[in-house]
Amino acid sequence: MVPQNNNYLLKPIVFQGPCKSNVTIQIEGTIEASTDRSDYSGAHERNWLMFQNVNNLIVEGGGTINGNGHLWWDLSCTTNKTPSCITRAPTGLSFVSCNNLVVRNINVRDSQQMQVMFVNCNKVKAYNLTVTAPAHSPNTDGIHVTHSQDIEISNSVIGTGDDCISIVSGSKNITATDITCGPGHGISIGSLGGGHSEAHVSDVFVRRAQFYETTNGVRIKTWQGGVGEASNITFQDIEMHNVRNPIIIDQNYCARSTTPCQEQESAVQVRNVLYQNIRGTSADEVAIKFDCSHSVECEGIVLEEIDLHIHSHRRNNRHNNRGDGDTEAVCRNIHFTNIGHVFPLCPNY
Repeated sequence: MVPQNNNYLLKPIVFQGPCKSNVTIQIEGTIEASTDRSDYSGAHERNWLMFQNVNNLIVEGGGTINGNGHLWWDLSCTTNKTPSCITRAPTGLSFVSCNNLVVRNINVRDSQQMQVMFVNCNKVKAYNLTVTAPAHSPNTDGIHVTHSQDIEISNSVIGTGDDCISIVSGSKNITATDITCGPGHGISIGSLGGGHSEAHVSDVFVRRAQFYETTNGVRIKTWQGGVGEASNITFQDIEMHNVRNPIIIDQNYCARSTTPCQEQESAVQVRNVLYQNIRGTSADEVAIKFDCSHSVECEGIVLEEIDLHIHSHRRNNRHNNRGDGDTEAVCRNIHFTNIGHVFPLCPNY
């Protein structure tokens, strides 16, 4: 129990199972991360609060977990190019190898790096969460899922400096419903296949999400040179509000690269992706971007009832050669089907 109206300053800690009985962590007050960076060394270099191998765990209570991330953000090599910059900061709240897990009614804010992470977890329900960090905070993914399956994320508000939700290799049967995202980089599958690795993500269902002025809406991103597959993915009933890249598949992803990736002969396959009932406004004229690999093309892509127009402020304050002031689609190396009303259309369809 973390009592209401109390504030606790906490050093890095691991709650290690297995436990003899079921455990509930009731957070009603506030837990704050230690402000002494020297506390984060050795085994604690990458995590602040970790629950490991604790089954049937419930974390709840309406309280706040505050990572005091401002102590780390200015030192990140993402934004700080000095020799003394740091490449990695601790994750705020981590669950590792926890099965039958419930995380609900918790406020997570200002984590040092990733905010909430599920690693090698099965049967997780995470809902009624508020996960926030400033838009400028580097690598502060709201909820990160890796090597986990049967994960349900719902009824949550997420605004960070990176992906609101990121789903990476080894993840299967992931559902995200009723998500409000912004600021941030959207909901991302990937990146996948970095360093010529093998990656697999399947059976992802995102429904009833709202994006507000995010860098991306729904994104799939893979590195060239990797292998594997991202498949059976549905994005349904989604609203975009002044989003820069509402719908994007990028198989030529290069983090922090200033030049295009060199095309390679292998890539993570992207197939069987449904975009259904996605509407709203784009901050850029390219509202749909499918930049797929020339060697491993995107297959089975379906767009149904899509309506994405340029945001009114953007339309009123720019000039373009097309004269219509509206959105367009850029589509490379993709096999797709349109159903019903789809705007904008891929060229030459």
